[in-house]
Amino acid sequence: MAIQQNTLNRLVIGCVVTGFLALVLIGAAGVAVMARNLDFSKWVNHTYQVQNAIADYRTDNERLETARRGVLLSSDPAFIGIYRQMSEKLPRHVDELQRLTADNPVQQARVARLRILLRQQLTADDRSLADPSAARAALATRGVDDGLTAVRAIRALTDEMKADEARNLDERDAARAASLRSLYVVAIAAGVLLAVVAISSTWVILRYTRDLTVSRAALQALNAGLESEVAARTAELRRANDEIQRFAYIVSHDLRSPLVNVMGFTSELEAAAKPLGQLLQRAEAEAPDIVTPEARAAVTTDLPESLGFIRASTQKMDRLINAILRLSREGRRVLAPEPVDLKALFDNVAAGLKHRADELGARIEVAPDLPRLVSDRLALDQVFSNLVENALKYLKPGRPGFIQIRAHRRGDRVVVEVIDNGRGIDPKDHERIFDLFRRSGAQDQPGEGIGLAHVRALGYRLGATINVESALDQGATFRVSLPAVLSRETAAT
Repeated sequence: MAIQQNTLNRLVIGCVVTGFLALVLIGAAGVAVMARNLDFSKWVNHTYQVQNAIADYRTDNERLETARRGVLLSSDPAFIGIYRQMSEKLPRHVDELQRLTADNPVQQARVARLRILLRQQLTADDRSLADPSAARAALATRGVDDGLTAVRAIRALTDEMKADEARNLDERDAARAASLRSLYVVAIAAGVLLAVVAISSTWVILRYTRDLTVSRAALQALNAGLESEVAARTAELRRANDEIQRFAYIVSHDLRSPLVNVMGFTSELEAAAKPLGQLLQRAEAEAPDIVTPEARAAVTTDLPESLGFIRASTQKMDRLINAILRLSREGRRVLAPEPVDLKALFDNVAAGLKHRADELGARIEVAPDLPRLVSDRLALDQVFSNLVENALKYLKPGRPGFIQIRAHRRGDRVVVEVIDNGRGIDPKDHERIFDLFRRSGAQDQPGEGIGLAHVRALGYRLGATINVESALDQGATFRVSLPAVLSRETAAT
């Protein structure tokens, strides 16, 4: 089954979003685990600090007890110095332990107990050193004194503190290991997800590529058949167009023959009416009774009026036939594409209509920096001369006329706009005005409704599209989209 474009877009977008979410998940998990590991590392380091502080206290306390016993046994002054040094140092150890265990109420209680035991130990030691003989006698008889009792209590208490810190260390190490395992699980899951996304994306792209290859082959086969069909249809259209042009030429030529006869006989009737009028004047002068009112009206009024209508109708018919012949000749003319400077072309159009624009008090403006194109210069001149002339014809009375010509490149086409501030065109007539012999609005201007039909016919031969944007009393914009390069094939049609 072929993958549709919308389905492919959804699949690719889904894969990209899934992969992105997987990467975000890995990143977020990594950041979280890193933060937790930093926190665990801080607490593990803190635990080591507490353990070291307890060990330092135990070591110095043992040195204190050893110095006391050395004094009692040998009275060596060196032991007295060590004793005094340790007795000053141990309270600072207790202060450090109190600071380090500030986060642990249980350990804080033990530190408070440790401080009390230290005071008891120092008091007993000072008393034993003040009376060494009594202290030696007590040790000899009982094997223990108050100082040694305090030392043993301190050992037990510090063992509890060390055991508690060891438990904390084990718990924190276990939590850190669990956090790392969670990161591994997330990374593995995300890796599997990314692998699935990569495999799915590859499958979708390969499937779509295969479908695209099949479609391209089918399209090439279809194009091969279409090219011959288009060539045949183009030849048929060209023959039909040639036939229509020949028909228009023959019809207009055949119409002109009877029209010339009508115009000739009309001239003869006009010439005959003059002596008839003179005869009527002579009859009225010499025998007025024989001239009836009907005869007088026929000669002086009806006959001249009828001849005037015939003359006006034949002249209009002559103009229409000439217009058809002109359209027929333009259709048969071979277009000659050449490089065209639109700025120069439009300046010539404006210069050719300047006298008419000055009479109407209008201004024609050609925009600067216009693009160049390759097209038939004469056809372009006729198209835009007609459009500008049409804009001058339908200016709004009482409003200073302004006509602007501008152009810009859009892809492989050039779009030309002829903009005016005239009386505008009713939207319902936007297509009607391009029909032969059809006009819009008040018929107060001379013309036969040929100009815009001629413009569209020429534009079609140039490969152009022409449309209008307008509303009543709001001016009009005629937009002509031309190929930047008129091909020889288009010019030949």
